[in-house]
Amino acid sequence: MTLSTLQPHKTTRQRLGLPLMRPLMLLGILALSAHLAMAQTPPSNRVYVSSEKDNRIYVFNTQGARQSAIEVCQRPRHMGFNAGGSQIYVVCGDSNQLGLVDTASGKMTGTVPLGDSPEIFDLSPDGKTVYVSIEDENTMAAYDLQSKTKLFDVKTGGEPEGILVMPDGKQAYVTSEGANVVHLIDLTQRKVVKNIRVGNRPRRFALAAGGKELWVTNELGASVSVLSTEDQSVKHTLKFKVQGMRANDITPVGMTLSPDGKTMWVGLGRANHVAEVDVATREVRKNILVGKRAWGLTMHPDGKTLYVANGMSDDMTLIDTAAGKAVRTVAVGRVPHSVLVQP
Repeated sequence: MTLSTLQPHKTTRQRLGLPLMRPLMLLGILALSAHLAMAQTPPSNRVYVSSEKDNRIYVFNTQGARQSAIEVCQRPRHMGFNAGGSQIYVVCGDSNQLGLVDTASGKMTGTVPLGDSPEIFDLSPDGKTVYVSIEDENTMAAYDLQSKTKLFDVKTGGEPEGILVMPDGKQAYVTSEGANVVHLIDLTQRKVVKNIRVGNRPRRFALAAGGKELWVTNELGASVSVLSTEDQSVKHTLKFKVQGMRANDITPVGMTLSPDGKTMWVGLGRANHVAEVDVATREVRKNILVGKRAWGLTMHPDGKTLYVANGMSDDMTLIDTAAGKAVRTVAVGRVPHSVLVQP
């Protein structure tokens, strides 16, 4: 048989194969595209808890069942989502980094170098800049997330921790645990423009009353200071009491506001309770027993469940907010710090 007699047969196979290959290739491309789209979609029904001692973020569903664990940098503390929920930013206090965690893959994909012993952060309204309290350097530092470089820093009092950037992005508030003040920082001028005296060892912030009030927990004052964001004055100081507890065992740190803006939930630290506070009257409705050293608090966006990280009992308590009682406590690794919810 000659080459000329084989050639037509080869060509016929090619012509017969093309109509079959094209649909198969198209199906393969569509399947790959669907897979990539699913991989890029942030998972739903997830609760993330940072564990300082395990160097992990533990992943649960919103009912408290553990799903997985994510290895991150050393001593993960405060966490927050990017605008689309595709990334978690986590401050790592011992490795001096901001970990970048991809929520779809459940892996840390990069880091941003920070100063010595970073604690809490907040983002600029456009999500491009992260402002971090750097405890051992007594500064608030600003970093560009794209270039991963420091833009500037502002000197603060001793042991800065809580930080809150106002919605217009022009000002930030920072607590100084050592100086017992709240610094008001002008982010354009890059300097402290006012020091506001509050209670003993101020820690964290929450905005209330449509942004007109700034609530500040005073850990060693067993209290919350309520500031006016209009004239920076202290409008009220709310003292906490828990039956059977001494005042110095009541150490409020974490706070979160209900979605309707009517209730502030305050973790009372070593008092092992969470206080339910009426924002309008500034009165405690009830104290709810949780785990040991209740610090990190996060509310589900539907307002029905409050998640409480208990740092000394290594667990998380789920509170039914309508009933005002704890409904479940689950183990979450050693020294849990912060909680995030992705509904």
